[in-house]
Amino acid sequence: MATGDNSGRVPCLNFSGPGPLRNSQPSNSSYALAASHGGSVGGGGGSQGVTRRSNPQPGPVSLESPGVASGPPPNLVNSPPAAAAEVGPLPPTASNMTGNPSNNAAMHSSLSAAAVLVYREPVYNWQATKTTVKERFAFLFNNEVLSDVHFLVGKGIGVQRIPAHRFVLAAGSAVFDAMFNGGMATTSTEIELPDVEPAAFLALLKFLYSDEVHIGPETVMTTLYTAKKYAVPALEAQCVEFLKKNLRADNAFMLLTQARLFDEPQLAALCLENIDKNTGDALAAEGFTDIDLDTLVAVLERDTLGVREVHLFGAAVRWAEAEAHRQQLQLTPENKRRVLGKALNLIRFPLMTIEEFAAGPAQSVILTDREVVSLFLHFTVNPKPRVEFIDRPRCCLRGKECSITRFGQVESRWGYSGTSDRIRISVSRRIFIVGFGLYGSIHGPTDYQVNIQIIHTDSNTVVGQNDTGFSCDGSASTFRVMFKEPVEVLPNVSYTACATLKVTAAHR
Repeated sequence: MATGDNSGRVPCLNFSGPGPLRNSQPSNSSYALAASHGGSVGGGGGSQGVTRRSNPQPGPVSLESPGVASGPPPNLVNSPPAAAAEVGPLPPTASNMTGNPSNNAAMHSSLSAAAVLVYREPVYNWQATKTTVKERFAFLFNNEVLSDVHFLVGKGIGVQRIPAHRFVLAAGSAVFDAMFNGGMATTSTEIELPDVEPAAFLALLKFLYSDEVHIGPETVMTTLYTAKKYAVPALEAQCVEFLKKNLRADNAFMLLTQARLFDEPQLAALCLENIDKNTGDALAAEGFTDIDLDTLVAVLERDTLGVREVHLFGAAVRWAEAEAHRQQLQLTPENKRRVLGKALNLIRFPLMTIEEFAAGPAQSVILTDREVVSLFLHFTVNPKPRVEFIDRPRCCLRGKECSITRFGQVESRWGYSGTSDRIRISVSRRIFIVGFGLYGSIHGPTDYQVNIQIIHTDSNTVVGQNDTGFSCDGSASTFRVMFKEPVEVLPNVSYTACATLKVTAAHR
């Protein structure tokens, strides 16, 4: 092989240090001298050549030759691709490098270049040290060796030029396969990806080349986006699993937003479950005010949030202030109501106590005067007027709801005289009572105002109550009447279940 011929392969010396994922980058050099010198150098006289070892090891190499001055080697990190070429022993007619002093400078340059080029693992025969397919492909990751395409990843000053290999990418991604081999395949050797983060793209390539997953808290969301963009479901699953393991109350809202954005229903369900269990902590987290309106609505619609309604209202106001700032609106009550939109109607004001409502929402000026008056009437007047807001209690408990039927059948009827109906109960293990099933009139549809209570019998302490109403349809069925919050009942303690019903004026 003639000097300077590299069998059609162009070495490239672009690596000056560890790669973006801290992997050591090998030099793309062989045991060679600069091709421009047209010869080889040896340790003796006559026709001189560098003896090439079959499996050279990385590390500095000392080359000696008579008449060559020692000194620091030139920096060839950014040398052009033709700066080095594979060289073998040459016939005597091809050698023009002798011990002549006029050639000393050329020899010094060649030897110094060789010393630098072999400092890292050389390209020549690199396959010999890779015993498995995984090792060989891992070596090619983010490596100019054999690369046939480059990606310009990122935008602005953060753009990074990343080498790759079409075959490897097409084998791991249907999107890349279509990009390189489809009916409208690109022939460009440089592809711009301004919407992808370099670290995330390198994590994707690392996975495609070696099955290794390199993700962390700072890159997992961008890596998930990139894996979805290029249809690599195995890496998607790894990202989702990482997020599940790192799900906490203080990041539940942020992850919920991303899970909804990336259409990850399983992850979204886990986030919502975490928010149900730790509602107060999740609402207090910094990321709560960064969620979008649709996510806020999805949370406020839930019946299983474990927090009092007045705290939900306070959190909604904080979110509205942040959203108004994002939309560059003044922090007026009108603008807060505007950005809250339908989320405001999901706050269950009737579940508050009159004290909570008077101290907070009634003074916020976010509600209209008519809404405030209507809610005050709901708290204080019987029969309670209907309000525009949901009055269905939230139950923060999860699990199986059991219905205890005390009476198997109704053999006779009795009238409501305005006094309370009471039943004494006790349980063998701790439970939570969420409501009662009450009978109504058998003479036709009737509306009732009702007060329900759970009373600790020995101390006569009311441990749970609610003033509400229900409508019966004239059947012999029971009708659900719920507490605002589940009432804890302890084992082997006597309690009294109490219900007081009044027929509304319209049905008297």
